[in-house]
Amino acid sequence: MISETKICQNCKQNFVIAPEDFAFYEKIHVPAPTFCPECRTQRRMVFRNEFLLYKKKSAFSGEEIFSMFPPLSYPKVYENKKWYSDEWDPMQFGKEVDFTLPIIEQVFELLKLVPHAARSVSESTLINSDYSNNANHLKNCYLVFNAAHDENCIYGNDIYNSKDSIDNLTIKQVELSYGNFLVTKSSRIFFSSDCENSYDIYFSKNLRGCSNCFGCANLHNKNYYIFNKPYSKEEYLEKIKTFDLGSYKFINETIIKSTNFWLNFPNQYLHIRTNVNSRGSEYVYNSKNIFNSYYVREAENVKYSQFVITPPAAHIYDQTLFGEGASFDYECLICGLGVNNMKFCRECWSNLHDVQYSMYCQNSSNLFACIGLRNKSYCILNKQYTKEEYEKLVPRIIEHMNTMPYIDKKGRVYKYGEFFPSELSPFSYNETIAQEYFPLTREQAIEQGYSWKDPEPRNYEIQIKNNQIPDHIKDVGDEK
Repeated sequence: MISETKICQNCKQNFVIAPEDFAFYEKIHVPAPTFCPECRTQRRMVFRNEFLLYKKKSAFSGEEIFSMFPPLSYPKVYENKKWYSDEWDPMQFGKEVDFTLPIIEQVFELLKLVPHAARSVSESTLINSDYSNNANHLKNCYLVFNAAHDENCIYGNDIYNSKDSIDNLTIKQVELSYGNFLVTKSSRIFFSSDCENSYDIYFSKNLRGCSNCFGCANLHNKNYYIFNKPYSKEEYLEKIKTFDLGSYKFINETIIKSTNFWLNFPNQYLHIRTNVNSRGSEYVYNSKNIFNSYYVREAENVKYSQFVITPPAAHIYDQTLFGEGASFDYECLICGLGVNNMKFCRECWSNLHDVQYSMYCQNSSNLFACIGLRNKSYCILNKQYTKEEYEKLVPRIIEHMNTMPYIDKKGRVYKYGEFFPSELSPFSYNETIAQEYFPLTREQAIEQGYSWKDPEPRNYEIQIKNNQIPDHIKDVGDEK
């Protein structure tokens, strides 16, 4: 088998399908993609609102609740506790397959009927952590997103196994820390990035096995350094006392000083560690055979994927987010926790296998085009079939998807083998992580067929202005 060059349906640029890609597609019985890897990633990301919360009326109780879905978006939402309860049945919305309409169109109609959980959280594992999303196992957390197994954390994204930390992005096994990016297995880290196995670190970058460092860069196994200059323990502690860390002005000035200092040192060309055969990838750790992927941990045979950070995961193509026991997934978003042979699925987790074109399903198998099912097998469009009926009908549906594909408003054709069209997303482009990784202006987004959410006027009464906030923490009172 040889490589083949194709033209992307979306961006019209050439992309190459390698022999190993064809082998994988053949193994899982899907055709080769018609979108390039970048456009496939962007298409999945349009369905991921990571940290915006809205007030939306519950279709169950009629009360306003916090939801990741905008107020005017199509999904009906239930309170999470109600959504997971036995007080309703998603099978009641089941439909017969209509072979006069594209299957994707029928999935969209089902999406409008079946209630969605208001937030993507494991409700039973949250304690006093209502203001969160894409999260599980939280205690006393506020405005943390994409997070798990955290306690007493506020204002964070991509926070795992951490405690007593504020304003962080991408931390794991961290305690008593503030204002950091990419910190692992550390404690008391402040205004720093890319640090591991360290403690008592301020304004530093790329430290490993260090302690008591201030304004440093690229140090390994060092103690008592200030701007990469060594001090004795006594000298260091005396010098630190002269730094007014309670002053907002001092903090900002030191951030500028330290980041300028970092520029004097070489940057690591890739953040990869303890890997075998990793190419074209970034932020990959303890993995094997990882290609053209971003942020992968303890995985094997992964290609064109992002944020597969919850191990283990293996034999995955084109997956964005999750993992944790995922294998042979293809074109999936937020799928994991013991899932196998998942194709073109969104937000399906916990003990699933052989599921296609489905969303929000759990503990199920052999589903096609289903929404919100739990503990079910051999269902299509939320309708129950026997094993024999299901196995006879699915090939017919796939053939129908090829002979009557969904065509979006930009003329892009969605036969069997493509992820959901972005038109099905309940979010505007700038509400999703697509805007973070594939930024567009309002005009560009609309021209490319995406929706866009303009800012809403917010006429809040200002209680205190910025220039009225004291510079020093010791001058801040207890007023609410």
